[in-house]
Amino acid sequence: MGVVNVPTMTLRSGIDMPCLGLGTWTMTDTDAANIIPVAAQLGYRMIDTAAVYQNERGVGQGVRRSGAPREEFFITSKVNGRDHGYDRTLKAFDETLARLDVDYLDLYLIHWPMPMRDLYVETWKAFLRILADGRTKAIGVSNFTPAYIDRIVAETGFAPAVNQIQLNPRVTQQASRAYAAEHGITLQTWRPLCQGDLLAERVVRETAERHHKTPAQIVLRWHLEQGLSPLPKSVNADRLATNIDVFDFSLSPAEIDAISGLDGTEVAIDPATTEID
Repeated sequence: MGVVNVPTMTLRSGIDMPCLGLGTWTMTDTDAANIIPVAAQLGYRMIDTAAVYQNERGVGQGVRRSGAPREEFFITSKVNGRDHGYDRTLKAFDETLARLDVDYLDLYLIHWPMPMRDLYVETWKAFLRILADGRTKAIGVSNFTPAYIDRIVAETGFAPAVNQIQLNPRVTQQASRAYAAEHGITLQTWRPLCQGDLLAERVVRETAERHHKTPAQIVLRWHLEQGLSPLPKSVNADRLATNIDVFDFSLSPAEIDAISGLDGTEVAIDPATTEID
């Protein structure tokens, strides 16, 4: 297959973001440095990392090894839990840029709200400073419930462009989706394929057979049809090629509903009690 031209979606901040990207959770620096050039040849331009993944150096190396200009990439990273708070967030952002060896990010996220520490509002204020300084093109959150977003908006007057959450046919997150639609927030989805076990579900396999596609392609199309931005992760070149080759077919509303019927068969992680440094 040739290079896939991934469509973009416009964030509330006005910038365009590829609607599908490459997740890097569990990748080592070496994995990221080696696979990103392969992904770039296939058409991937959005790369999602985080300080806690401990692979930002590898991501930066992979982007440079790809040979594509930095400006073609949409690079996202996230602040660690231990770095919540205004001053610590500013320092952590500098360290992320240094590890990636880039001058700016396209999107910076608060990785988890960690309400027990109660520093996510101060962290968001630091994000506003970073955005105002032009060091990131957009800011957002990850794993935030509507209540947490309401609070940062109430205290700062500024809503996130993106909320990256656990969302797939087994955890459809209807409340967060309705809230995001009402407030113009783009939803990205981490672990969109449930690390693969979702692909064995009968409804997914039967839909794949009808469309002459793979189960993974069906699930990713399920996300895209609903305006979601999935971030599948793989270090396998064949799977990378399959995951990005999802723009030449559509699912019917009935097929989307049937796959959505899997909702409730996976436990959703509770952001209120999750502590990740």
